[in-house]
Amino acid sequence: MREQFPFAVARVTRRWRKMLDERLKDLGVTQARWSTMFYLREGGEGRTQRELANLMAIENPTLVRLLDSLEQQGLIERRPCPNDRRARRLYLTKAGADFMDELTSRAATLREEMLDGVSDKEIECALNVFNKIMENAEKQS
Repeated sequence: MREQFPFAVARVTRRWRKMLDERLKDLGVTQARWSTMFYLREGGEGRTQRELANLMAIENPTLVRLLDSLEQQGLIERRPCPNDRRARRLYLTKAGADFMDELTSRAATLREEMLDGVSDKEIECALNVFNKIMENAEKQS
């Protein structure tokens, strides 16, 4: 059972991304871009690129490419950091906030479809397991 666990997680993650990408295709955004905007909004606007990369658990160069494309689409903006001339703080634009409303709505519909028949108690249990796994992973880093 334990040996199946990482493969099951990976399979669900791949399916989620594929289905979400299909539903967002007409908006010109991938799941990677959407998740970047999600973390920016939910994690708190005004974060630096480094802070956002840490929050998302991805490498800074990967995030820079995502931010460049989002900035070119007019969905985010980088503003100078008053305390550090080298750093830039990240914010959603008005268009980015409106865009997030549509993305969030579509993602919520998909989430409800995928979680059909799964109780809140089961979701809570799964989240507890994932949080424990992340705690263990952090100890190894």
